[in-house]
Amino acid sequence: MTQPQPPAPVNPRIRIFDTTLRDGEQSPGVALGHPQKLEIAHTLARLGVDVIEAGFPIASPGDLEGVSRIAREVRGPIIAGLARANRADIEAAAQAVEAAEKPRIHTFIATSPIHMAKKLNLEPDAVVERAVQAVQLARSFVDDVEFSAEDATRSEWEFLVRIFKAAVEAGAGTINVPDTVGYTTPKEMRELFAFLKGALPEHVILSSHCHDDLGMAVANSIAAAEGGARQIECTINGIGERAGNASLEEIVMAFHTRKDVYGFETGVRTREIYRASRLVSRLSGMPVQPNKAVVGDNAFAHESGIHQDGVIKARETYEIMNAETVGREAAVLVMGKHSGRAAFRKALNDLGYEGLPDDKVQYLFGRFKDLADRKGQIYADDLRALVDARTDVPQTFTLEGFQITSGMNMTPVAFVRLQTPEGAVDATAHGDGPVDAAYGAISKITGLSPELETYRIQAVTRGDDALGEVSITARYGEKLLSGSGVATDIVEASARAWLRIMNMIVAGMGAEARKGEFAPGRL
Repeated sequence: MTQPQPPAPVNPRIRIFDTTLRDGEQSPGVALGHPQKLEIAHTLARLGVDVIEAGFPIASPGDLEGVSRIAREVRGPIIAGLARANRADIEAAAQAVEAAEKPRIHTFIATSPIHMAKKLNLEPDAVVERAVQAVQLARSFVDDVEFSAEDATRSEWEFLVRIFKAAVEAGAGTINVPDTVGYTTPKEMRELFAFLKGALPEHVILSSHCHDDLGMAVANSIAAAEGGARQIECTINGIGERAGNASLEEIVMAFHTRKDVYGFETGVRTREIYRASRLVSRLSGMPVQPNKAVVGDNAFAHESGIHQDGVIKARETYEIMNAETVGREAAVLVMGKHSGRAAFRKALNDLGYEGLPDDKVQYLFGRFKDLADRKGQIYADDLRALVDARTDVPQTFTLEGFQITSGMNMTPVAFVRLQTPEGAVDATAHGDGPVDAAYGAISKITGLSPELETYRIQAVTRGDDALGEVSITARYGEKLLSGSGVATDIVEASARAWLRIMNMIVAGMGAEARKGEFAPGRL
């Protein structure tokens, strides 16, 4: 039985008001220069936002010039300048946005009892008067004026209606309701906007501006839209003061992905989202957390074997949106300790190792699991190194474990356990170094003592926990044999290379000779 669908909103179009360059830049430690701001502004225009709040012009001559430059050079979106409800601020904002194709002045004053009493030292009547004067002055410069009631969600609702009506009568076309301190909840936000929608003239555009102090900025923004907001103020990556602002990419993709529930749409070109996110992160110096929705490194990555198997069979099993929709590469199967055989084989196929026999894949999968337990995330180079370590020699002897005791002014001792045709066998040996000691213990177990000729080490993958490859040559009688081993531990890699030599020797002697040559009791 299908679920009943909610009625479509009367006006499903939501304006996206981006304040990355104003509120976002107020993030602690962020300071953008003019070229950086301009590059971000052009990116926002390409992204398709409706409004770019380019800055707070009165803050400094540099801020004024930065907003002015964006107003002159960026076309498409409305360019807004923020101003407190006073003449100097509004005149600076007017000067800054003067050259814009579509200029806006965004003026504000606090309306909560605590702000009016403690910060402004003004009675409510005086606050309303200042708001009216500010909007009227702004309208003398531009046709598009937005008015905000700072700390609106802690304000008295009847007072909000009073000051908003006065601002609209003075010429404001957009009324913004900020959750300045991130205090409200989705239920309260939805009810507040529905209340205001019913109390204000129909032509007024209601806007929300939510902060993330309680982690609900996106949820509150969506609730505001459900209550009647038709503009949402947000930032790329959710950057901003304290815990940040509502995240543009999360809001846009929530509407895009769950249009069946919300019925809203935006003008944002979703394929530009990831590019914008990377740019803002790079220029602001604020990294995106890996598990950040939509734009985090892990947002479309799958490590769990169950999830990987599902994604391989049908992407929609564990993905509610395509990575390509937001301008990213297709979903990544992150190879780690939770990955399953299906994902492992697919990863090998993707790297060009198609058609490997099942027994070799099984062996490699065991090595991969062992490596993942120690290394965490496995990269493509790690997989290549595992495959290229060559496992085409029958594994008469396999490494079960080892322990090395070594240090300055002490003789290295190696304890080694091998799996042999007779079961697990242990041996201990001394040596000139940890590798030499390990080789001595292996030779004791196998009964084979080839002569080492060359020994070479190189890192084959990246990171502090990179795989190291040991390549050796050894002479056994008249034969010169080569072996290599790969591991995060260089002694282990050396032991695997030496074991390859042993297995090659055994494999070249024939079945009968092999049985007679092997003497596990000769320790």
